[in-house]
Amino acid sequence: MNALTQQQQQELFDILKARFEKNLARHAGLEWQDVRARLEENPGKLSSLNEMEQTGGEPDVVGYDKSTGEYIFYDCSAESPKGRRSLCYDREALDARKEFKPADSAINMAAAMGIEILTEEQYRSLQQFGKFDTKTSSWVLTPQAIRQLGGAVFCDRRYDHVFTYHNGAESYYAARGFRGSLRV
Repeated sequence: MNALTQQQQQELFDILKARFEKNLARHAGLEWQDVRARLEENPGKLSSLNEMEQTGGEPDVVGYDKSTGEYIFYDCSAESPKGRRSLCYDREALDARKEFKPADSAINMAAAMGIEILTEEQYRSLQQFGKFDTKTSSWVLTPQAIRQLGGAVFCDRRYDHVFTYHNGAESYYAARGFRGSLRV
């Protein structure tokens, strides 16, 4: 990832601040100026947030870890980020496909962006802030025991409930992407 120019940084700060102020319930008791100060101290993390934004994730603060002093960002787009769909689960799954390979995998793309793919628990906690993935689905971090058997796990929200499903890790769909988290 490239470092952001001053103009790109300011544009991203403006977007993040507007989203922060529009969605105060996601981060009750937190102040934007504190978040911004932390981001200014961590320009590499700012680049990761920019990648989240550029791929349609609409990152926002969803928590604060008092033990580490870190702010926690999740992708908060209504549907799975558009720039991160049609991906199989991981590199092993991508390499296993003999034909019709997707462009990348969720795990690889998250690593390249400097973010972590949401766990099922994180995905479920995100849903307390709204109704996410009512038309799409998102890969979540798959337990190693499932992955070793060739599977991968994804979640979505249907019928006002969050569901967890499985697929072969090599599968990919136009309506399935992944959501990420970033600690700053």
